[in-house]
Amino acid sequence: MNLNPWLFWDTDFQAIDYQKYSRHVIERVLTLGALTDWFEIKNYYGLDKIKNEATQIRYLDEVTLNFCCEFFNLQKEDFRCYTFQQSGHNLHWQY
Repeated sequence: MNLNPWLFWDTDFQAIDYQKYSRHVIERVLTLGALTDWFEIKNYYGLDKIKNEATQIRYLDEVTLNFCCEFFNLQKEDFRCYTFQQSGHNLHWQY
């Protein structure tokens, strides 16, 4: 796959197993990737795989979540990151 290597700055880019770590790859492209990266994963994984993996990601920023909702015609409640956030698990400081 021809993705921007800087998306995986913390990973050995040459050793990425795109099948085994598909969720990680999709998450990085959705949150940090360029349009060319989006087309690359769309051609490689297909929209159904991207949709299924995106709904299981634990954290998506608000812009990415809104994009995914509109693009896949889903509600925020369909995403694990949204329900996880609503449950209060993402609070760092609990007083």
